[in-house]
Amino acid sequence: MNGKNAHPLFRWLRQQKGGLFANAIKWNFTKFLIDRSGTVRARFAPTTKPESLVLDVANLLEAESN
Repeated sequence: MNGKNAHPLFRWLRQQKGGLFANAIKWNFTKFLIDRSGTVRARFAPTTKPESLVLDVANLLEAESN
């Protein structure tokens, strides 16, 4: 997922939202929140529990519905 053989999607995600210390995606469970227009809104660590993203997703959906 990193390096010269990285999938184009992962290269693009890293360009859009770099990590805390580097742009590399350190583990498979890094999460990205992307809006309907394709803008990466947030990047979450692999250790972030999916259920903790509920408010972020709901806020984004609400903002996009207005």
